Amino acid sequence: MPGPKPDPVVNTPELPAHADVVIIGGGIAGVATALELADRGLKVALCEKGHIAGEQSSRNWGWVRLTHRDRRELPLMVEAQRLWQAMDARIGADTGYVRCGVTYTTATAQAFEAERSALEDLQPYQIPARLLNREEALAQFPGLSLDITGALHNPYDGRAEPQKAVPAMARAVQARGGSVHQDCAVRVVETAAGRVSGVVTEKGRIACSAVLVAGGVWSRLFLGNLGIALPQLRTKGNVLRTDPVPDGPEGTLKFRDFTMRRRADGGYTIASALPSRYQLTPDSFRLLKAFLPTLRNEWRNVSLGLGPAFFEALRTPRRWSATEVSPFERARVLDPVPDETQIDRALEVIREAYEPFRTATVAQKWAGYIDVLPDIIPVISGTEGVRGGIPGLYVSTGFSGHGFGLGTGAGRLAADLITGAAPIVDPAPFRLHRFSDGSGIRPTEGVIQR
Repeated sequence: MPGPKPDPVVNTPELPAHADVVIIGGGIAGVATALELADRGLKVALCEKGHIAGEQSSRNWGWVRLTHRDRRELPLMVEAQRLWQAMDARIGADTGYVRCGVTYTTATAQAFEAERSALEDLQPYQIPARLLNREEALAQFPGLSLDITGALHNPYDGRAEPQKAVPAMARAVQARGGSVHQDCAVRVVETAAGRVSGVVTEKGRIACSAVLVAGGVWSRLFLGNLGIALPQLRTKGNVLRTDPVPDGPEGTLKFRDFTMRRRADGGYTIASALPSRYQLTPDSFRLLKAFLPTLRNEWRNVSLGLGPAFFEALRTPRRWSATEVSPFERARVLDPVPDETQIDRALEVIREAYEPFRTATVAQKWAGYIDVLPDIIPVISGTEGVRGGIPGLYVSTGFSGHGFGLGTGAGRLAADLITGAAPIVDPAPFRLHRFSDGSGIRPTEGVIQR
């Protein structure tokens, strides 16, 4: 069953000879940055090897949440949510954003106590989240029967529609004079006098003074061809959506075995809350040392497997020139096969526990690849501080399953860095050279969940 179909975006007819900034990648990180730059009067060209939001930006859960954020990314998420709230009016289109509230249930007394830490993280931002006992938590979803001890409820958490939001923003970039080029992979970045001077795409050259690499799971491969190291792996997320469910809840729910959120069409996006089986690749071994601090914390939750992804990676070239067909032209859109057993089990738990879902039918199942960094927070940074770094070359990637909600804030921060404006938040936690400056990898700070 193929992945979700994002709303279409019509290509800009002509590839420009020149742009102020070229964005590589048509997911939310790249498109939100393009929108910010276009609103500041810069000429932007956005190049996407496949189509806008073709990969994880249309395949994620659609959550826009403040809760369970790493403490280092929480200030950026506060700004991101503020931008989400104003986005529909800003671009004159519907992203599906709704502040619906999310209820994070707990199955044990220990887990309930752990939610106090998550609550404390939110308090400095005057967010009215609160702990609920078992009866209060179940009252949020009348008729629900789950074995829980309580919950953390945040009424400020929300949702948006992944298949609508990023395409709507991309069309807004075009309305502001920017250009969008799909089926147009960037092969290499060119330099002159020691800094970025342009890019070569499969359809021609664009001169520019700045480039942002926002390529999701492809970012490590692209940067590696430039001699820049990014310790990035990928994992798979599995999702299904139902047909419309009469009398389904408005609020979003997370339980030990599943997550669910209402969609604009009246159906529900459902996923397992358990981690998917991780498919080993050659990079898993190359980057083992970098990921060890995280693995020490998470090894109980990791299930390893060897499959087609390993051999696919072995066949993928790691070096190419401006005149060669790049790996990005050989695989336009990654559309992995979902682990159906896992998501079917999640739906079955919901059917057994919640009357409105007893006869819920599955409309679609899909999977997507999530880009992961060792400390589970993104890179939003220039590259000058790392070996092989180039003035004028920037990176926004590695969102580790948190990128859809963070995307608007990430776009604002990346635009600030590119233009030299005062950054919306302290950019230090997101610097690329944290992996090479001797500061060490710090595993997640606080409780985080996708």
